[in-house]
Amino acid sequence: MRDFKLGRWAMFGFVLAAPVLGPGCGNNDDDKQMPEDPDRERIEKGLTVSPVPLNLDGKDRNLVGLGSYLVNVQSACAGCHTAPPYVEGGDPYQGQPERINTARFLAGGVFFGPGLVSPNITPDASGNPGGASFEEFERYMRTGREDNGDILQVMPWPSYKDMSDREVRAIYEYLRAIPRIESTRP
Repeated sequence: MRDFKLGRWAMFGFVLAAPVLGPGCGNNDDDKQMPEDPDRERIEKGLTVSPVPLNLDGKDRNLVGLGSYLVNVQSACAGCHTAPPYVEGGDPYQGQPERINTARFLAGGVFFGPGLVSPNITPDASGNPGGASFEEFERYMRTGREDNGDILQVMPWPSYKDMSDREVRAIYEYLRAIPRIESTRP
């Protein structure tokens, strides 16, 4: 008799919990919905915050949007790859309303010391960011190694090396979609 009461209470608990647990709790296929892209909010925000116009022709809009979010919101790439990062009167670190230097956006030229100048990572004439193929770009992001084997100094690749494959691809696609700017790197 005691076992019956325990079973009845367990069933009562299941019935009460089912609405809270949601559609996956039962086995009814009509209740199942396709999951929304978990990056949807970051994609849309990325497309909104890009300080420069984007060329989406032949590109995956979602990857470009996610890449913009990663470059402009999470990774602060412009801080090292835009010289200077803000136009006069637009430096938020001086209490001014932020105005990014779009004329030099990601074109490099930030001096870090003898022989250390940030590279231009805007698309080259072939459309490759900084002239790098995706494989080269991925190596920079994952290993911090240049073509000759030298370690990239200043570049925070140790923080970026564990990004997902999709995130690395998204950054690359965003950099392919931004305007090309001639290099100022010596």
